[in-house]
Amino acid sequence: MISSKLPKIFYGGDYNPEQWDEATHQEDLRMFKIAGIDIATINVFSWAKNQPDEITYHFEWLDELIDSLYESGVYVCLATSTGAHPAWMATKYKDVLRVDRDGRKRKFGGRHNSCPNSPTYRLYSERIAGKLAERYQDHPAVLVWHVSNEYGGECYCDNCERAFRVWLKQRYQNLDNLNKAWNTAFWGHTFYDWDEIVLPSNLSEEWGERRTNFQGISLDYSRFNSDSMLACYQMEYDAIKRYIPDSVVTTNLMGFFKQLDYFKWAKHMDIVSWDSYPSLTTPPSETAMANDLMRGLKDGMPFMLMEQTPSQQNWQPYNSLKRPGVMRLQSYQTVAHGADTVMFFQLRRSIGACEKYHGAVIEHAGHENTRVFREVTQLGQELAKLGDRILDSRVESKVAILFDWENWWAIEKSSGPSVALNYVEQIHKYYAAFYRQNIQVDMISVDTDLSSYEVVVAPVLYMVKPGFANKLETFTKNGGTFVTTFFSGVVNENDLVTVGGYPGELRDLLGIWVEEIDALFPDQKNKMMIKNTFGKLSGEYECGLLCDLLHTEGAEVIAEYGEDFYQGMPSLTRNVFGLGEAYYVASDPETSFLDGLVDKIAADKGIGPTLVTPDGVEVSRRVKDGISYLFVLNFNKEACSYDLGDVQAKDLLTGTDHQGTIQIEERGVQILQVK
Repeated sequence: MISSKLPKIFYGGDYNPEQWDEATHQEDLRMFKIAGIDIATINVFSWAKNQPDEITYHFEWLDELIDSLYESGVYVCLATSTGAHPAWMATKYKDVLRVDRDGRKRKFGGRHNSCPNSPTYRLYSERIAGKLAERYQDHPAVLVWHVSNEYGGECYCDNCERAFRVWLKQRYQNLDNLNKAWNTAFWGHTFYDWDEIVLPSNLSEEWGERRTNFQGISLDYSRFNSDSMLACYQMEYDAIKRYIPDSVVTTNLMGFFKQLDYFKWAKHMDIVSWDSYPSLTTPPSETAMANDLMRGLKDGMPFMLMEQTPSQQNWQPYNSLKRPGVMRLQSYQTVAHGADTVMFFQLRRSIGACEKYHGAVIEHAGHENTRVFREVTQLGQELAKLGDRILDSRVESKVAILFDWENWWAIEKSSGPSVALNYVEQIHKYYAAFYRQNIQVDMISVDTDLSSYEVVVAPVLYMVKPGFANKLETFTKNGGTFVTTFFSGVVNENDLVTVGGYPGELRDLLGIWVEEIDALFPDQKNKMMIKNTFGKLSGEYECGLLCDLLHTEGAEVIAEYGEDFYQGMPSLTRNVFGLGEAYYVASDPETSFLDGLVDKIAADKGIGPTLVTPDGVEVSRRVKDGISYLFVLNFNKEACSYDLGDVQAKDLLTGTDHQGTIQIEERGVQILQVK
């Protein structure tokens, strides 16, 4: 439980009363009570208000705000205000300004605008975090501390270049190790002095976001950039902890955000929080996968939904309204996958600047007589009714899908084999196959203990880190099922190819070796022909993107290519390894193939669906004190029926007892406590 002071799912969001007068604030407090709002994230972008110069701090307004919220029954998630530096700082101390990959020095403006290796930024951000912690360490309203906001971006300034060299010295110790790791003998890039090393940018090794002459250099810059921002977060985290050792400190992550290695960041967060912004056309499985990733960052611990919009966004190409019922449905989907909070950006809609058309609990109309406010109020009433039943409950999974940021960086900075290869899309294809069958999945890292899982899937495991192949062999040898795909086992952690035939260190485990990789154009397809009926798989299936040309070394051939000069070569193999088995999917197959493969693997391991439901009806389970809570979520535009079988359950939202065949309304939610 995040806090014993508020023993229920936190309900609230970002609040910026500094943009309004006192009368508006009092009206907000009145409407918060109606909606059931009980927590407000404040002070996110108030650095300029808090600190008008180097030595002056004004926190009196914040004192009044926190007291006012608390007296009205609203707790506080207190941000450190360092998400955007003040104009005076940018004017006087140019080192806080970032330099872009084209070498251009920014001026003041926007946000995500501070150089993470700026001495000035680090000095003042740590200082203000400490001052806030010292001032509010004993205030009963403050439940959570929120460092900065949505870290991201890159900087290529001189300070970053110097810091990169220091980071490299710590990683490689000497230039011989670095030259070997980067393969600098290629194109005469050998370095004889640390000061010869420059950042990989559009002025040196890179062109655009996804192309670089030296993958090793660019990969290390991605690691360094993530570490640099993490160091800034840690400085503020430590400043808070000096005054409040038992405080709960977090920062808001952004799901599958490419620039930061969130598995590494999560080790330094007391609780993971994230901002969820699906569009009208985002598949529910994709949002579910992002939630499962956030839960997986801290090995299954509950997390915070820090931001979502109650109605619409302002920054997507097409900012559609959330249809009636969708906000409630998506909120409960997040809770179903492990969230212990439901929070919004924002509580009152701004009247100016770039977020004035971003949705809010209180719209520009300024009163409670809106569709959005009625939906928010309904959800607030339901969360109050749920109380602490679901808090700290866990999601239990027998299937894990590996996700690795460094693998993502390496794949998409590669000089081949196809610009169409998208790591997250490949992960989602396999996740969605389990999702469609209501089989719960954990998203894991290479550091995760695999012993509790029956099935581990690692799509496009291009980079094999030290010791991970042995970890997979142990898992499989002990009876686990391992699944991987084309373009796996190719390189080590430095993006250097493991010679001797792909999939490198995974070769013994998979019982194959890959000779060549064919990249297909978008309009080209091949076929995967099932040799004999394999579960529900039979006949032929379309495939594309990449086709590995492989030879078996003990693996069983389940499917072969149907066309081109490699017709008849294996396209799906299974290798018995100890007590388990390892699958290799050599191309990118159509959805029905993955559905059949997942069905077969799950059946062989005795893993069944949480419930059998129609398409578009998701079922997830959280467990606490031996009690199961089934979240049944209907993403369809029409009512659906499903069968509970022998299960007897009570819907916590309506109090209705259910058994046998029951109906769920369009975009409906049922939370079933199983007897």
